[in-house]
Amino acid sequence: MYDVIIVGARVAGSATALLLARRGLNVLVLDRATFPSDTLSTHQVQVPGVARLARWGVLDQVLAAGTPETRSVRFDQGEAVITGRFPTCDGADFMCSPRRTLLDKVLVDAARAAGAEIRENFTVDELLQDHGTVTGVRGREKGAPVVTEQARLVIGADGKHSLVAEATAARAYRAKPPQSLAFYTYWEGVPVTGGAMYGRPGCALGAWPTNDGLLMTYLAWPIARFSEFRQDVEGNFLRTLDAVGLGERIRAGRRAERFRGTPDLPSYFRQPHGPGWALVGDAALLLDPITGQGIGHAFRDAELLADAVADGLGGIRPLDQALRQYHRARDQAARPMYDFTARLAALNPPTPAEIALFQALSQRQEDSDAFFGALTGSVPLREFMSPKNLIRLVGVRGFTRLIRGQARRGNSAPGPPVPAEG
Repeated sequence: MYDVIIVGARVAGSATALLLARRGLNVLVLDRATFPSDTLSTHQVQVPGVARLARWGVLDQVLAAGTPETRSVRFDQGEAVITGRFPTCDGADFMCSPRRTLLDKVLVDAARAAGAEIRENFTVDELLQDHGTVTGVRGREKGAPVVTEQARLVIGADGKHSLVAEATAARAYRAKPPQSLAFYTYWEGVPVTGGAMYGRPGCALGAWPTNDGLLMTYLAWPIARFSEFRQDVEGNFLRTLDAVGLGERIRAGRRAERFRGTPDLPSYFRQPHGPGWALVGDAALLLDPITGQGIGHAFRDAELLADAVADGLGGIRPLDQALRQYHRARDQAARPMYDFTARLAALNPPTPAEIALFQALSQRQEDSDAFFGALTGSVPLREFMSPKNLIRLVGVRGFTRLIRGQARRGNSAPGPPVPAEG
């Protein structure tokens, strides 16, 4: 019997396995994929995520494979442009956008080196349960007989269509239907010096350097326009690049790979634990990709869950109590960015008051950098969006106009709309 079986070996599952194995637990990780392999992704490892990779001892491998360090960023709303750098977080002062063929493989290898057993090309068919408590899994490697494996805890790190979440009827809450579609591709021969985020009425776009000298560009349109978009994916993508002023620069290079994307972008919190089971990563918490938070949140929650599981299985405190604390800590950390992201995913154009805020931010480098810190997690979002700070930036009248604008859109708290981070 294993201490823990983890279903899913991508960033959430492999990070959790790495941390648990280093705590001395007997861990089995199962995934239907083989590594390296690709998956739909924002690519973004925000500054706190970079700090975690460094703390886990795997950042050097990610960078050694040619992943660019992104230290400067441009925020372009047309009527207002902000440029700056990322504030330091736990010793890290840059973000990066690695290909998932690289990042996932580095983490899987690190988990294996820490002592976790990794079975690739393995499909989990069902969970084993005894009187409502999950006790293990049943499945098979491709071409092999069906096997059963038992564990004290089964963790679902198997994405938004999680078998573990479905089998345990994990409750979803604060759920929102898809608001945007997301597509991205890669370009070669397009020199870049940093990252960029662009917003125009009804669309958002991000441009970020990734491995092999490529530039990754990400596009978001309203979900209501999906039928229109898919009729001419390349043409609509290029027209959006033209709209934000990137078209000529991109056309000077060459598209290196096909377009990838999806309209299947719901948002939700899920109850992340129950008798014999827990959830982490997209299986437990999913945001619209417009703010590029998925990988960073997976890393954060892997640490929270690993601490809870190690305590619970190690007898430091009851497992159920430890998992309840994981649940509370996860929700407290995630709620501000979750609500903020939901507002951005509506792709509403900025109000005049919001444009005034952006223009105020562009006047002082310290404020510009703090703005980017709030977007990437180096600066607490609640702190940056507090009435005190917004009044400092735009005055009482400007703050009142921000509140009124948000109220007209049905939002409960002020906060400027921000375009995609890829």
